[in-house]
Amino acid sequence: MSLFLSIGDFSRATHLTVKTLRHYHDVGLLEPAEIDPGTGYRRYSTAQIPAAQVIRRFRELGMPLEEIRTVMKAPDVDTRNRHIAAHLNRLEAELGRTQRAVSSLRDLLAPGESDAVPDITLRETPAVQAAAITETVAMEDGAAWMLGALGELYATVGGQGLTPSGPAGGLFTDAVFTDHQGEVTIFVPCEVPVRAMGRVRPATVPAAELAIIEHTGPPIESDRAYGALASYVERHALAVQGPIREYYLVGQRDTPDMARWRTEVCWPVFRVGS
Repeated sequence: MSLFLSIGDFSRATHLTVKTLRHYHDVGLLEPAEIDPGTGYRRYSTAQIPAAQVIRRFRELGMPLEEIRTVMKAPDVDTRNRHIAAHLNRLEAELGRTQRAVSSLRDLLAPGESDAVPDITLRETPAVQAAAITETVAMEDGAAWMLGALGELYATVGGQGLTPSGPAGGLFTDAVFTDHQGEVTIFVPCEVPVRAMGRVRPATVPAAELAIIEHTGPPIESDRAYGALASYVERHALAVQGPIREYYLVGQRDTPDMARWRTEVCWPVFRVGS
């Protein structure tokens, strides 16, 4: 048999403030078992304590109230668990980003780190045929958009019986960096022209002379590689106009471990050679 508690006693029992309990009532997340029609006082059942404790744990994990409501009202255990698992996966991804950011910051603060000589090469890259997707992309959406574009490109190339002739890459206009929104082209080289399908179009990736540095880890965290490359190019007065280029040597298709991903960051430079 359930017993009833005043909102104050329920607050003490669940460690949720009275203000929080009132808010949860207002948004339909945790409604009182009874409301006195004369005084408006809220009364909670002792049977509601476990639900309140679950909600509190979810909030400690940063789950939005709307998502908690979806979980609490799930029609069955499988649906509930799918919502919980999705949130835990997001938390793990955020934790991974935080850990990588901390590690990167420690490296930056390490004595002598900024004096290390970067491993930069100069390379002539010929024009190649490719399957490509070109769109205007906001930087905050860049990682998700890139993974989606690469998946569509590889699916289209494979579906047409074509074989990639080199690693996938990307071309980034200045606005991507200066305005955090600009035109991006993601491409997969293939010797036979791809047939246009969905967002995928045949394209020619132009020839270029490039200064190249390799970044290990997710492409979105390549700012240190970009900084080292820009400093090198500036010192050697090699820079020319043209989009920044990246080549994805190892990525999601190769391993789910982002720490093992390898990206070539390429800066357009004057022609080199004899």
